[in-house]
Amino acid sequence: MLMQTYEARLDGLRKELGKRGLDGFVIPISDEHMSEYVGSYAQRLKWLTGFGGSAGSAAVLKDRAAMFTDGRYTVQVREQVDGKLYDYEDVPATSPAKWIAEHAPEGAKIGYDAWLHGIGWAEDAEKFFAKKGIELVPVDGNPIDAIWDDRPQASLAVAVPHADEHAGRSSADKRAEVADWLKREGYDATVISALDSVAWLLNMRGEDVDNTPVALSYVLAHADGTAELFIAPEKVTPALTQHLGNAVTVRDRADFVPALEKLAGKSVAVDPNHAVAGIFHALEAGGAKVVRTDDPTVLPKAIKNPAEQQGHRDAQARDGAAVSRFLRWLSIEAPKGGVDELTAAAKLREFREASGVLKDASFDTISAAGPHAALPHYKVDEDSNIEIPPSSIYLVDSGGQYLDGTTDITRTVWVGPGEPSAEMVERNTRVLKGHIQLDMQKFPDRTSGGALDALARMHLWNGGVDYGHGTGHGVGSFLSVHEGPQRISKPGGAFPGTETPLREGMILSNEPGYYKQGHYGIRIENLVLVVPAGIESEGDYLGFETLTFVPLDRRLVDKGLLSPAEIDWWNSYHAKVWDILSPQLEGEDLAWLKAECAPL
Repeated sequence: MLMQTYEARLDGLRKELGKRGLDGFVIPISDEHMSEYVGSYAQRLKWLTGFGGSAGSAAVLKDRAAMFTDGRYTVQVREQVDGKLYDYEDVPATSPAKWIAEHAPEGAKIGYDAWLHGIGWAEDAEKFFAKKGIELVPVDGNPIDAIWDDRPQASLAVAVPHADEHAGRSSADKRAEVADWLKREGYDATVISALDSVAWLLNMRGEDVDNTPVALSYVLAHADGTAELFIAPEKVTPALTQHLGNAVTVRDRADFVPALEKLAGKSVAVDPNHAVAGIFHALEAGGAKVVRTDDPTVLPKAIKNPAEQQGHRDAQARDGAAVSRFLRWLSIEAPKGGVDELTAAAKLREFREASGVLKDASFDTISAAGPHAALPHYKVDEDSNIEIPPSSIYLVDSGGQYLDGTTDITRTVWVGPGEPSAEMVERNTRVLKGHIQLDMQKFPDRTSGGALDALARMHLWNGGVDYGHGTGHGVGSFLSVHEGPQRISKPGGAFPGTETPLREGMILSNEPGYYKQGHYGIRIENLVLVVPAGIESEGDYLGFETLTFVPLDRRLVDKGLLSPAEIDWWNSYHAKVWDILSPQLEGEDLAWLKAECAPL
């Protein structure tokens, strides 16, 4: 019998835990690859609680339960999760482990799925619980799966080759680089478990996860240059087999754990930031020597080769034309009233699809009207959807997946009639000044993203305001829109990658913002490519090449607050917008673009 209510599902989980002799269970949003976006088959937290955010977890005990989310989801979790069933807990002020230690009795057995948690989390929780006389127990099969009667099956969409013309390097060349690293470090093999790393290494793409073109699979790469791909047989086509060649053995995904358990005596490198605890457990059970180190594909994946760089420019030009058509449509329709957030998001998708080459969105569009724009990670759905009010700010953060590149752009616009308030203009201009400052900055090679973050905030700080998210994240090439290891964010924050040195060829976002809770929000986001600075310097210096070209809303800019250099940036940027987009537009769209690109 299907469990229709969240109360019935929670009760069903508790009964299942009781059968297994467990006193509690921890439920993350995760899959076996620690992916940012997970398939419907792995949406266990959403099924159990109703929470639809992209980050969070729950802890269930016999007599109480709690939801754990950070500040991005303070409002959303209360809208979607029943407060009669779950306590609302804020991260990082607390955590599932801390909460369980406080509320579970001594001697309690707390279950967790080792294929959904990182090894670091498992070891930290185990040590923390031991002080309280609580035992952390890896489960044999997820208890939620035992009661989720209509759980979707994992995707069986076929995996496809990604052409070398887009990848810029052959898979054989990439595997040889990994093999050289293994030999140099003295390792026999490495486990590649992050889906985008597998996709990059094998020049393979898929349709198994929303927003990210990857195929559910693992790779075991060996020091002799060979590799084993573990993937469901239904996903393998003759074209893929031919593409992979003789040096890659294709094996059933079900053979992955037995293969790990047969590596007795072998030195195996595994990245604790990208591999679940279950992988470590299987290797250790088989007698392998496990070495914790970085995934060897992460850095070369982040440093885009010339083909990837040019592909990204091409994708951005195409995407920019679609976003510009949308903004013109919005400027006409939204002031009339009757356009809601979902309608606007669907219309933007329609303009992107008109290119005929869009593969997917790169993430769920943030279509945020009025007070929703003050929620940096707002996700519109049927329940939260509101009309875009005339005489208000509208923020849209969106992106597309194309064979030649992945895009991510945020534009904040004034929806007429009337004029924005002086405060809105002042705040937007400060955000713009920070965006320009970071875009124009030159810096020594290997400078960290953390060292640059304050540049984007300085004008906001001088006005007594700030924003609570990072300034920039890495972006993949027809892969993950949020890609490591690099990041521009406050040093010492919660986000990994802040101390990673920036290297020529990396792509990042530049997205400062401002959010007035309950009223409006502002964010300006372009993608940038790290390139040689082109200045006389003592040593190697780098800078940024802007990749995103779509007009910025001049109605939200106070020219009097801009320096001559900032005005020059604005005019130069919009001259490039015109050069890149005007050949793709015509008629009223072209006339709109010309007006938007006029000098400030």
